[in-house]
Amino acid sequence: MRITSILLLLLFSVLARPAAAFDADAVRALVFGDGEQQVAAIAALVADGDARGAQVLEALAEGELKTSGKRILIVQGEKAIDAISGAVLSAPHADAEEIIANNRLRRELAGGIAALKLASADRATRLAAAKELSGGAAEAMLPLVRKALDREDDPGIKGMLEMIAAAMEIKSSDREVRIAAIRRLATSSNRDTKTLLLGVLERKDGAWVEADADLRAEAEKSLRVVEGQLAWGERAGLAFAGVSLGSILLLAALGLAITYGLMGVINMAHGELIMIGAYTTYVVQNLFKLHAPGAFDWYLPCAVPASFIMAAVIGMILERGVIRFLYGRPLETLLATWGISLVLIQAVRTLFGAQNVQVENPAWMSGGVEMLTNVVLPYSRIVIIAFVAVVLACMWLLLTRTRLGLFVRGVTQNRAMASCVGVPTGRVDTLAFGLGCGIAGLAGCALSQIGNVGPDLGQSYIVDSFMVVVLGGVGQLAGTVYAALGLGFANKLLESWSGAVLAKIVVLVFIIIFIQKRPQGLFALKGRSVEN
Repeated sequence: MRITSILLLLLFSVLARPAAAFDADAVRALVFGDGEQQVAAIAALVADGDARGAQVLEALAEGELKTSGKRILIVQGEKAIDAISGAVLSAPHADAEEIIANNRLRRELAGGIAALKLASADRATRLAAAKELSGGAAEAMLPLVRKALDREDDPGIKGMLEMIAAAMEIKSSDREVRIAAIRRLATSSNRDTKTLLLGVLERKDGAWVEADADLRAEAEKSLRVVEGQLAWGERAGLAFAGVSLGSILLLAALGLAITYGLMGVINMAHGELIMIGAYTTYVVQNLFKLHAPGAFDWYLPCAVPASFIMAAVIGMILERGVIRFLYGRPLETLLATWGISLVLIQAVRTLFGAQNVQVENPAWMSGGVEMLTNVVLPYSRIVIIAFVAVVLACMWLLLTRTRLGLFVRGVTQNRAMASCVGVPTGRVDTLAFGLGCGIAGLAGCALSQIGNVGPDLGQSYIVDSFMVVVLGGVGQLAGTVYAALGLGFANKLLESWSGAVLAKIVVLVFIIIFIQKRPQGLFALKGRSVEN
């Protein structure tokens, strides 16, 4: 009976124990204290974890925390709350003065609020809080981070929290804790981790800042591992950049592979047809803004066919009106199409002005995928790579599985024989040229999502497009693909070593030497020039 009474007494004492008390002194120090006292007050409110303390911190961050004499108020519009008692006041005091937070206090506030948000039930909120803390958190927040780490079940956030805890523990006064933290940092691929480890290996006036040789040895081991992981991330980013640039070059050169590769027409206006596609996208965007703002995110699926049709129609007009009379005369064709390109540039300047115009990305193309902490793949680039793959597949199906493709290949291989068996060679020329120009319009539509749109847009890609087609082999779509991807990788690799200008020069010299040794390009030459 006596034991039962003691157990009941203990249970009552536990149940009757008050919850963690709201630290009113910390709030007063936050408002009226000096810089160090304010930082300590933030740490105390964060460690307390009370909802009212979190409300005070957020109010200070939002500029809603004010003083009226010795009274501390949270003023939100016409409502005022006493920050200490929590009482709602009828109206804010007229003499309430705003509390000004300096940069250091704002930085500590951001970290404190992020630490409190680690307990949120919403994954996105916890992830954003973890990212905020990964930039640096006060050691006083370590207990809260550990609590969040114990209850976190998301692998991605848990990994981030482990690194945050290790970054705080590395500053601990306990030697064993520091060594364990340094070893855990070896599993991180975060750039900030490298900075932390370099801090342990820092020298001043020729002497080590960290006196413990064992700590420095562990830091060197972890640093080698982290640098290796970051190097792999940089390689992955470089590979993606190469694929991205190669896909853009491929899309720009794909239309030229038809007009020049299959038809033998040197179209110097090809870049301006890319520009026409970009401006068509701009016009479609403005029409959606004006007439259907609620459906703005879907303007791009409408701009794709519009860009193709506009560039294809202009291309067919050029073929019917000018180029048809210049077949077999490459110099005259080059001069005529160059003159047409100047006319198109001036026409665009007259209609839209000489300045660049803004083409916005839809919401679903904004942002990116974070593969590693130092590698982010933009959605816009990913979409363009997928778009290029779809266009390439459609091109292959058109040329190999349709009647038009059969006619184009027949005219390319033997124009006279194709005409004898009833192929309308004149109509095929027009449609094939329109197809190549339409693909140039698609290239302009894609390029509008990643760069500036202006009258000179096409001139940036015309030389690269010709290099891709010639290097791949005139008339060979497979060669165009390999050449575009190869040049994309080569450009990005050389840029990482020597800069963009020198990379362009090296690539150009390589192509000149390659063409001297192998004039047919990567694949054997096919086209009308063979018949001639």
